[in-house]
Amino acid sequence: PGLGRRFAERKRCADFECSMLMCRGKAMRDFKGPDCRFVNFKKGEAVYVYYKLIGESTELWAGSVGSDFGYFPKDLLEVNHNYSNEELELPTDVSLVLVF
Repeated sequence: PGLGRRFAERKRCADFECSMLMCRGKAMRDFKGPDCRFVNFKKGEAVYVYYKLIGESTELWAGSVGSDFGYFPKDLLEVNHNYSNEELELPTDVSLVLVF
């Protein structure tokens, strides 16, 4: 409710830009998303996770398969490598710009 096009208000990332990999896993079965915001994959493909939605849509993570990026149900991924043990909680609609 009130999220508009967003699935959740907050996400967990490995860094402030959500550009570092959190983990990698293997797809446990084929997935074809309902629209272009989702990433499609086949069973056995490597899936790389960049952030995890928290709050109302905790079942969705965001990541890449090859050069495609999008959301997918976390239950379809068997995590086999963690890149980061630290997770930052950030708003989903804020982009940080660092000025030096």
